[in-house]
This record gives sequence, structure tokens and C-alpha cells, in this order.
Amino acid sequence: MGSESSVNLPPGFYFSPTDEELILHFLYSKASLPYHPNIIPHLSQHHPWELYGKSLSSGNQHYFFTEVKENRSTENGYWKEIGVTKPINNLGMKKYLVFILGEGTETNWVMEEYHISSYESRRSQNQQDESWSKWVLCKVYEKNVSQEGASYSDEDIDDNGTEVSWLDEVFMSLDDDDLDQTSLPNY
Repeated sequence: MGSESSVNLPPGFYFSPTDEELILHFLYSKASLPYHPNIIPHLSQHHPWELYGKSLSSGNQHYFFTEVKENRSTENGYWKEIGVTKPINNLGMKKYLVFILGEGTETNWVMEEYHISSYESRRSQNQQDESWSKWVLCKVYEKNVSQEGASYSDEDIDDNGTEVSWLDEVFMSLDDDDLDQTSLPNY
């Protein structure tokens, strides 16, 4: 069942992780640790405008975990994949969805759904492999009215140019068996 509690950040704090940080520091932990304390709640089906007060919200962005589902519908609409899947530094992938009202009215609500790629897919560089985790991390936001007529393509979506830190590269190079036995060198 979903947690209905939300996290409110103190004034002056802003939650703005990169795609890599969302996968490495939040989604991997959720998928691999059974009792991982997390500031991002688990939610079930909600309309995007109902996320205020239920998700981790920062500005107009809402973050929550949910289980991988084929059916992403609510009583008044559904999330539709727009056909853009973007690999994220051999860690996972991000799928883009838009919320559709009723029988087909596209809204300004966008979901970025983060998936973890399995170790085998990272090794073979096959980013289209489905997630090995039952969890996905979702970031939902309402795009600006000035962007309303925009269509989505791989070129339009900015990966924010973030590079992975050396510590994250060490983590990425480990296979699943190494994760239990790893200790980082002292400097």
C-alpha cells in the first residue's frame, strides 16, 4: 500500500537532484535495501494535480516511488508513453509520459519515469533492457503554457550535462556480488 505522508522542505531548501543522483542514491537504495529510510514517499495511482501534499514536492516538481505498472490509469485519465526513452550513463533509463484526460485530451502534465537497468544490460551497453527492480521513481511536473505546443524528441530533452562523480563510477563498475563486499579506500 502507498504511503500518504509527504515531506515538506524547510524554507530556502530545494530538492534538485540530477538524473544520475535519482537513480544511484534513491532508486538503487529503494530497490536493494528492504528497510531503506527515504524522503521520497511511495504512492499509488493519483491524478497529477493531487500530488501536492502527498509527494516530495520542490517547486513545481513532485517525486514519488511506485511499482512498475502497465496500467497507469486513474478514474479520469491515464499516463501515456510518448515514445521517448533516454539512457542515463549506463545506470538506467528515463521514460517520458504525458497525462491524458478522458478520451484523449492531452494535458500539460509530464512524468519522467526512472528505471534501473540490470548489471547485464549495463555491461553489454544495451539500454533498452527492462528494469530489474519492481520500483520506479517518478518526477511529475506541469510544463509551462509557453511550451504547450511543443512536441518531444530526443534532441529536445536536456540531460543537463551532468557528469558522474568518481565515487559513482566506482559504484557503477561493481557487479551485484561485489556490492556486499566492497569497502572504499581511505584517503
